[in-house]
Amino acid sequence: MKHVLSISTLYPNEVNPRFGTFVARSLEALARQNTAPASAAGWRVTVVNPLGIPPIAFGRYKELADLPDQQEAAGITVHRPHFTLIPKFGARRNAKAIAKAVLPIARRIHAETPIDVIDAQFFFPDGPAARIVAEELGLPFSIKARGSDINYWGRFDFAREQMLDAAKSASGLLSVSDALRKEMVALGIEHDKIALHYTGLDRDRFRPLGHDRLRSQLGERLATDLPAHSPLFACVGALNHRKGHDIAIRALAMLEELPESRVLIVGKGEEEGDLRALAKKLGVADRVHLTGSIDHDLLPIILSAADAMVLPTENEGLANAWVESLACGTPVITTDVGGAKELITSRTAGLLVERDPEEIVSAMREVLASPPDPQAVAAMVERFDWKTHAQELAEYYSQLSAP
Repeated sequence: MKHVLSISTLYPNEVNPRFGTFVARSLEALARQNTAPASAAGWRVTVVNPLGIPPIAFGRYKELADLPDQQEAAGITVHRPHFTLIPKFGARRNAKAIAKAVLPIARRIHAETPIDVIDAQFFFPDGPAARIVAEELGLPFSIKARGSDINYWGRFDFAREQMLDAAKSASGLLSVSDALRKEMVALGIEHDKIALHYTGLDRDRFRPLGHDRLRSQLGERLATDLPAHSPLFACVGALNHRKGHDIAIRALAMLEELPESRVLIVGKGEEEGDLRALAKKLGVADRVHLTGSIDHDLLPIILSAADAMVLPTENEGLANAWVESLACGTPVITTDVGGAKELITSRTAGLLVERDPEEIVSAMREVLASPPDPQAVAAMVERFDWKTHAQELAEYYSQLSAP
């Protein structure tokens, strides 16, 4: 059995259970292949999840600092070394700090159970850090691009330089969408080195749930009023400006002919207070529900209960929320960014609009006036599942580690 050491600055834990769940699901699916009968592509998976802690740990940083240094999660050993983080100002040095924290652990693991491939789950800062670790150990390494690691960090000269150096040295690169691959090439990364690797999907969990009491069940779970026949829109994503939840709230306020309509915003982040204040200012505070982080089993209920998922995002690679919403039979209203066109290929799947409240509210009205069949919507993402995702990943790593 071969062994991959995956470095990921985003990974779920007790403090942030929804932080990087898509990374965890991907690596868990890869590890599960080990139990398949006569699996020739079995991979042992070890995760290093570096935690950035400021010199004085306070608030959520104190909670992170108190997490165990090592844990077993879904059959994967997760190591959590700390590196010194200077919030907002230390990004330039984060990759080197991460590599310094990871190297002692990687050396020990490599001595005990030899590593075949070093893997970085994000292009920045994980990618440049993986480069340092891999070169110290004399191992091949891979980097995955997911979205903001390219289209946000690529704007900064220091980060772009580190990313391009890492890409040049890497044995292989992955992108979550073809659109993001094109952005990588525009940044200066070699096209032929980049393999396309779509996300997976838990098809047992994310599917259309069509029973009559879905809204009332959801209202009870969230302790809020959700009328059975009033329009409901779900917004899923971190509470930051990039996701555009404020635009969805403004659109809701413009839906004056449907005063019972509701918006559910799923996620947590620094803009929660601003979003609540905006909803109050616009007179829709009683119709905007911010759920915070939720149990993952509740998300399919929210998506199935909604008339549409609304995400006026500024940039993405290929948002997992898009895939999960479609799998639940719920059309998506989003912007033409990243891999959106690779999913929203017809009116059945939803609408691509400008990042503007008037455009969003117009799309809301269109979906409500002519809702697509949930089963037809779900069929748009039939190709997504974690088993296929893991098989492709195993084959890709095997090529990198071949003598």
